[in-house]
Amino acid sequence: MTEAAQLDIDSRGVATILLNRPDIHNAFDDQLIAHLIALMAQAAADPRTRLLVLGSTGKSFSAGADLNWMRRMADASRQDNLDDARRLAQLMARLNDFPAPTVARVQGAAMGGGVGLVACCDIVVAAEPAFFSLSEVKLGLAPAVISPYVIAKIGVSQARRYFVSGERFSAIRAAAIGLVHEVVLPPELEARTEQLIATLLANGPHAMRAAKQLVHTANPLQIASPLTEYTVGVIADLRASAEGREGLRAFLEKDAPAWAVKA
Repeated sequence: MTEAAQLDIDSRGVATILLNRPDIHNAFDDQLIAHLIALMAQAAADPRTRLLVLGSTGKSFSAGADLNWMRRMADASRQDNLDDARRLAQLMARLNDFPAPTVARVQGAAMGGGVGLVACCDIVVAAEPAFFSLSEVKLGLAPAVISPYVIAKIGVSQARRYFVSGERFSAIRAAAIGLVHEVVLPPELEARTEQLIATLLANGPHAMRAAKQLVHTANPLQIASPLTEYTVGVIADLRASAEGREGLRAFLEKDAPAWAVKA
C-alpha cells in the first residue's frame, strides 16, 4: 500500500517529505495530518537533517481538506471538532517551528490548508502555473487555524482581502504579496529547488538554526497558546454551523449555497 506521505533523508542531510495522494490533489485528512506530524518529528530529531524540503506528487501541491474528512467532522461533536482542529494546529506549528530551514516546492493548486503549509515554510519556490486560494469562505468556513501563519507571511492588508474573498490568485501574485519567494517555469522547478538546497548546504547548519530562531523571536505576531485555542474554536464552531453544513452540501452537490446572491 502506498503511503500518503513519505520521508527520505539523503546523504547530504536533505530531508524531503512528499505528500503522496495525487488522485485527490494531496488533500489531507486526520490520518495524513497525524502522519505528517510524525514524519516532521522524525526528521527534526534525526542528527543528519540539515534542511527540510516539502513537496508533493502529481499535479497539485495540496487542495487543502479532504471532503470526506470535512463531511465526517460536520457531523461530529464540538469536542471532536476541537480535538481535530488542534491536531491541524499542531501540524502547522510543527512545520513553522521546524528547527532547520524549510523549503516548499509548489506545483499546481495550493488551497485552504495547503496555503497554510506554504506559509509555514522559510523559502517557497513555485512553478508559474501554480495558483493559490484561501477558499474556506466559499464553504461557509474560515481559514482559522492557518490564519496566524498566513498573516505573518502576507500581512494584515492582504489577509483582509483574501480571507474574505476566497478568490484564486496566481503564483506571480503570491510572490508580490510575500507568500512565495520565487516563481519559475515548470521545467525549472526541480533545478531551482536544488540550487536553493545547494545554497543552504553551504551555510553553517547551527548558524542557520540560530538565524531562523532570531526571526521567530523577533516576529511581532507571536503564535501563543491563547491564539491557537481561539482559532481552533472558530473552525470547530463553523464546521458544525448551519452555514458550514450548507456550504459543504452545496459543494458536494455542485449547487449554489442558500446564502449566495446572484449579481
